[in-house]
Amino acid sequence: MALGMVLMTPVPVAGQTQTATAAKPWSPARLPDGQPDVRGEGFWAAKIGADEADDIEKGSDPIHAAIMGRPSLPSNLIVDPPDHTIPYTPAAAAMKNGRLANRHHPTNLTLRDPIARCLLGGIPRFQYLSQFQMLQTPGYVVFLYQFEHAFRVVALDGRPHVGDSIKMWMGDSRGRWEGNTLVIEVGNHNDLTWFDQAGGYHSDALHVVERLRFVDADTISYEATFQDPKAYTKPWKIAFPILRHKETGFELLEDACFEGVQGDAALYAPRSNAPENTEKKPQ
Repeated sequence: MALGMVLMTPVPVAGQTQTATAAKPWSPARLPDGQPDVRGEGFWAAKIGADEADDIEKGSDPIHAAIMGRPSLPSNLIVDPPDHTIPYTPAAAAMKNGRLANRHHPTNLTLRDPIARCLLGGIPRFQYLSQFQMLQTPGYVVFLYQFEHAFRVVALDGRPHVGDSIKMWMGDSRGRWEGNTLVIEVGNHNDLTWFDQAGGYHSDALHVVERLRFVDADTISYEATFQDPKAYTKPWKIAFPILRHKETGFELLEDACFEGVQGDAALYAPRSNAPENTEKKPQ
């Protein structure tokens, strides 16, 4: 079951990734608290290629592509550096490569992609993994994700992040509006989430700055910049468009996923017989 959920991750629009550009000036109405009013029906999804989220550096996972009857395609999610590779430190690269080698481990599920066990995908993975709904309330923006019933609440009042000792699967988001751009700074990540099925790695020192620029009522130009002194030699960036769902009556589906599910573990050895997770994190 869990593998199936990973393979059937909804990607609504196929084609190569490109950053959305403004076709015309757009001046939305303002809400009483000063936010641009971008509510509409509020349902959105990333416009990315069919398998770009398999491996954000290289593109399609060959096994996934074969199962879906598609050719293996490259990924253009990473826009900086120009070679579309994450600038890992040697220790972080070893961590990532270890995850990649064990991503289909037959017995030890703790070595596989955490979302295969219905653990949270983190930020920014949820922005390209799942359809989502965006809500605006006074002083807040709220994201409701279809995958795993996940959500995050972004406070806009300038409050500080929670203490450094608190680490979370979805991190801690704080936002502000700069014109029509929602800028979100995300800290307090744990080091357990992956960027993709290939084991994309970050440490608990990850700091993400997201910029959601509302080009018009139906288009968001999304960028996220990553800094992590424990894992990367320099900052790097992803970018892609996000489009509003226009289907009449569209709604987020019920995702029957819960933390701790063993999924396809029954096909292999009982989980109690699995070896201990031997991942060693960079110091």
